[in-house]
Amino acid sequence: MDCRNIRNFSIIAHIDHGKSTLADRLLEFTGTVSERELKEQMLDDMQLERDRGITIKARSVSVEYKHGNTTYQLNLIDTPGHVDFQYEVSRALTCCEGALLLVDAFQGVEAQTVANGYNAFDHDLAIIPVINKIDLDYARVDEVVEEIEQQFGLGDAEVQKVSAKEGIGIEGLLEAVIEHVPPPSGDPTAELRAMVFDSHYDEFRGAITYIRVMEGTIRKGDKIQFVRAGSVHDVIEIGQFTPQQTPCDSLHAGQVGYVICNIKSLDMIHIGDTLCLNKSDVEPLPGYQEPKRMVYCGLYPSDGQDFKELRDALGRLKINDPSFEFEAETSEALGFGFRCGFLGLLHMEIVQQRLEQESDVDLIQTAPNVTYEVTKKDGTEMRIHRPQEVPEPGDILEFRQPIVRVNFITPGEYVGAIMKLCNERRGVQQSQEYISPTRMMLCYDLPLAEVIYDLHDKLKSATRGYGTMDYEIIGYQAADLVRMDILVNGNRVDALSVICHRADSQVRGRAVCKKLKQEIDRHMFEVAVQAAIGAKIIARETVRALRKNVTAKCYGGDISRKKKLWAKQREGKKRMKSIGSVDIPQKAFMAVLDKGQDKK
Repeated sequence: MDCRNIRNFSIIAHIDHGKSTLADRLLEFTGTVSERELKEQMLDDMQLERDRGITIKARSVSVEYKHGNTTYQLNLIDTPGHVDFQYEVSRALTCCEGALLLVDAFQGVEAQTVANGYNAFDHDLAIIPVINKIDLDYARVDEVVEEIEQQFGLGDAEVQKVSAKEGIGIEGLLEAVIEHVPPPSGDPTAELRAMVFDSHYDEFRGAITYIRVMEGTIRKGDKIQFVRAGSVHDVIEIGQFTPQQTPCDSLHAGQVGYVICNIKSLDMIHIGDTLCLNKSDVEPLPGYQEPKRMVYCGLYPSDGQDFKELRDALGRLKINDPSFEFEAETSEALGFGFRCGFLGLLHMEIVQQRLEQESDVDLIQTAPNVTYEVTKKDGTEMRIHRPQEVPEPGDILEFRQPIVRVNFITPGEYVGAIMKLCNERRGVQQSQEYISPTRMMLCYDLPLAEVIYDLHDKLKSATRGYGTMDYEIIGYQAADLVRMDILVNGNRVDALSVICHRADSQVRGRAVCKKLKQEIDRHMFEVAVQAAIGAKIIARETVRALRKNVTAKCYGGDISRKKKLWAKQREGKKRMKSIGSVDIPQKAFMAVLDKGQDKK
């Protein structure tokens, strides 16, 4: 097909604004999918995506649409809306010339709308603003048009008004894509360069690589090379998604499709890599970077005998999710398990749900923590993924924590509540502006550790559900951080250690000790629960012992007889405590996560 008749575009939006529904309507309207085959969320393959109503992985589909006397090939890439999957959105935008910026007709411009919109501007894409759900009785279309104009400088004439559910305005939207999105500029006769923007693993065919051909042509039987990875493979099959895999003989500059090369592991494929013909010396396409895992937690089997099953389940999961990583570790309290890295808290939640659905292993999950950086006094640089790796306080020259820039969008009446929320978490305000007469955008720099745990829940509570947030990592910043250890019965429980700010340590220590006191069952001896920084105890709670009434048989007589029995009981309890072990339930390991619910 002629490059001039190809349009590559993406749908970007805040989570739950209707991206997948709009993609369904485009497939239905262009006749790509028959009415009998059509189902909701056509491009969401995973059962978890359907259950939760969110898009987790980017998907592409090629449709043909006749406009006038010309047939156009429209390549659509549906992207996730959640901030955790921002890297997938960035790769998808690199492969497009245009983007549909979707906005809910009632909720209006939200935090992720702004982030994705500016991301599209940075990639120099033609942006078509689309207001969805105009059929709703409470839609406020005119106000949302004003918000779009205020935030992005896009006028009313450029805005498309649609209802993806009812199919209103879909024809006008397709015509706008053809008119406003420029055709791809690559040369089909040049050296092959293709961008890898996603991949998935098929049990029978191996790794399937999603590509956008920037320049040149790729044919079945070619010998290709991944520039960054350096591996060479034979092309067994190429094709396009329509939305099923449809083989073809070649893909040329401007087209989007897939390549199958009999690759047995996704570790050999890196999202953002450049694909070229073997032995050709080409410049790799810009923008390649490894996805950054920012949240880590430990996963342990409840029964130590299930370790092998858990390892196999994690291995299967990583095959289809290269952004997730894991490595074996041991804990004195929990035994053998794995340290797992995730893009964010939602990503962690999804991995845990998939493990529970796909394997029958009962899991114990430790509280999540973020990645820190430490400079030791001897000049050594360290990246800290878990509290147990923190060196002794006397060896640390500088302790740095990840900082994120958070954008909040909220009705004006809740600005004070958000400011209070951020100030409690040592936030630094960067800007404040109106995006419409009634809605404001606040920008704060906050420590990532203060954001990932409960900030989203607290924001929804403080703004009655109207506030939204989006964040991006901006770097690391030095802070007065310490490792707080939890001691149970005098023994340090490594799985309960946590890194926190020194100013918060006492409050958090008391909160964790109180929570553990409620969770740990009473034993026949007294159990001390302590929080410590180094050798200094900063908080303590005591789980009282179960006591037998040893003086019940004494009636009357001298008090010295009772005292002798009580003294004997105390000695017995002391001996019990020195050899007894304390059983710590699963709920107690999440007490560290709850530590900060009411820490201020």
